[in-house]
Amino acid sequence: MSNHVQLLNNFEKLGLLRMREYFPNYQEVVNREAIPFTEALLELTNRELAFRSERKVERAIENARFPITRSLKDFDFYFQPSINRQEILDLQHMGFLEKAENIIFIGNSGVGKTHLATALGVEACHQGIKSIFINCHELIQKLQSAYEKGTLERVLKRYANYELLIIDEIGYLPIAKQEASLLFQLIRLRHEVHSTILTTNIPFSKWGDVFQDSAVTAAILDRLIHHSRVFQITGNSYRMKDYKLEREQRSKKKTPDDSH
Repeated sequence: MSNHVQLLNNFEKLGLLRMREYFPNYQEVVNREAIPFTEALLELTNRELAFRSERKVERAIENARFPITRSLKDFDFYFQPSINRQEILDLQHMGFLEKAENIIFIGNSGVGKTHLATALGVEACHQGIKSIFINCHELIQKLQSAYEKGTLERVLKRYANYELLIIDEIGYLPIAKQEASLLFQLIRLRHEVHSTILTTNIPFSKWGDVFQDSAVTAAILDRLIHHSRVFQITGNSYRMKDYKLEREQRSKKKTPDDSH
């Protein structure tokens, strides 16, 4: 076995996959340009570290269970003028996490609440912040199931320990009294410890109708709003915008024969 092959095998055994991939071509460059050994080794290790950093972010995003990867760069702030663009962009620096502030997006369906929440979560993953995204109904189901199995404390602790918890679509389905109590326990554990991002289609004044328990509703809101930044989105639906655009495009493509 040649030294070259043995070196490639060593890279693989040591888990230096990017170095193994990059080395053959880079070796020619090193020989041709007489690059010093230390400089060459630095380049190889930098490549490996960059690769590992990318993979770490990819795993974090995958583990966060976002329904789709979003970015603030993709958000059309001109279509939603009710949102202060700079305020949203400032959130991506994650300063609100240091203060354990909550971020709440309120607005009708399709206005971009989930997009913004997801984009902030993805950015958090890029910054090494342990995050999780979950639909409100799914979260409640998991808490209820844990309660019935006697594992509630463990499940509550798991969700409470995420540095950033994103709860999507609060208010789209009614929440029974027992379920509201379970959600309150989670919110209480996270209060002033970690940040939570929430999206909801109903104003706070209507939350009592959803949770079906005025006392629990008041307790949840008290902790959520205590340290929070609330963004009310009053614009039109992106989905309706896209639908109308697609319909217009289809109409333009029609030939005279298509109209008969």
